[in-house]
Amino acid sequence: MSGRSTRSALSLASFAALALASAAGLAQTRTAPEVPRVRLVATGGTISARGGGGSRLSAEEILQLAPGVGRYAQAEAEQFANVASTALTLDQWIRLAGRLNELFDRDAGLAGAVVTCGTDSLEELAYFLHLTVRSSRPVVVVGAMRSAGTPGYEGGANLLDGFRVAAQPESRGRGVLVVFNDEIHSAREVTKTDALRLQTFQSGSYGLMGVVDPDRVVFFRDPLKRHTVTSEFDLTGVSALPRVDILLFYQGAPDDLVRAAVDNGARGLVIAMAGADVTGGSLAPGIGYAIRKGIPVAAATRTGSGRIAPASASRLGEGLVAAEDLVPLKARVLLMLALTKTRSASEIQRMFTEY
Repeated sequence: MSGRSTRSALSLASFAALALASAAGLAQTRTAPEVPRVRLVATGGTISARGGGGSRLSAEEILQLAPGVGRYAQAEAEQFANVASTALTLDQWIRLAGRLNELFDRDAGLAGAVVTCGTDSLEELAYFLHLTVRSSRPVVVVGAMRSAGTPGYEGGANLLDGFRVAAQPESRGRGVLVVFNDEIHSAREVTKTDALRLQTFQSGSYGLMGVVDPDRVVFFRDPLKRHTVTSEFDLTGVSALPRVDILLFYQGAPDDLVRAAVDNGARGLVIAMAGADVTGGSLAPGIGYAIRKGIPVAAATRTGSGRIAPASASRLGEGLVAAEDLVPLKARVLLMLALTKTRSASEIQRMFTEY
C-alpha cells in the first residue's frame, strides 16, 4: 500500500472513531439523569455547633460536611436561623412554615427541602410542619446528637441521608419525615427517647417509615392520618399561635396549677393523664374550672404510648377532648393549630381523630 493510501485509511479510521466517540458522548448526555434540586433550610442546632462551644457553622459550611451529596441532589442552601431548637420561637415556626410553602409555590422544579434543627424540640417542629406545609413534596428534618468536630459526629451522614430522601420521588405524599441514624420516621409518630444516644429518635410500636441503605432508599409504609397537602391548617394571615399549656398529673398534683394557667391567658390545655384515666384525679376541679371558662382541654396520656378514646372523654362532658394516640407535646401542637380555626370542642375532637 502506498503512503497516500495508508494516510487515507488512517484518516477514515480516525474519523470513524471520532464519530463513534461523539455518538457515544451524545447518547450519554441524553441518557444521564439530572439529579433533583433540594433546598437546605438551616435553623441551627447541634448539627451546626462547633465543638468547644465556638461559633456555629453556616448553612453553606454544613453542606461541605455531607460527602457525595452531589451524586443525589443539586444542593442549595439558605440560613433561616442558627440557634438551639429550644431557642426557636413559635413566631419562627410560623415563618418557617411560610418560607417552605413559599419555596414550593414559587419553584415548581424544587424536588424537596431539608431542614436542620436541634434535637431537643425537633419532634415538635417536625409535627408542626407536617400539619402546615401544604405540599406533597417532601420536607425532611435532620440534626445531630454530637457537635461538629467532636469524635463520632454524625451530622454529615444524617444530612446526606436527608438529601437522599428528599430527592426521592417515592418520598412525595408521605408528609414531613425525620431522618436520623439511617432511619426514616414520620413526623407524627417520632419522639426523642434518649438524651444522649445516637439512636434517640424512635417511632415506638408504629415502626419505621423506611431506611436509607447504601444502595437505595426503602419505604415500608405510608402515613394514614391527614397531613401536609390534605391539611386544613392554612397559616395565611396567622401572626401568632394561641397559648396552650401542658400540665402533668402526678399523685397529689394541685389543681390550682390548672386554674393559674387559665387565669394567666391559656387558650387551651393539654393534661398528661395517668394511663387512660381521663378523670384527672386531683386535677379534676381545675379541669372543670377550665371547661366552664370555655377553655378546651385535651386529655393525653403521660405513658408515651397508647390511646385515649373520644368515648372516654365525652363521659365527662362537653369541653374535654380525647387526644387519641398523640403524646402531650404533639397534642399541644395540634390544639394550637385547631384553636386558630375554632373553639368548638366537637370540631377539635374531629381534628384529633383525623390528624
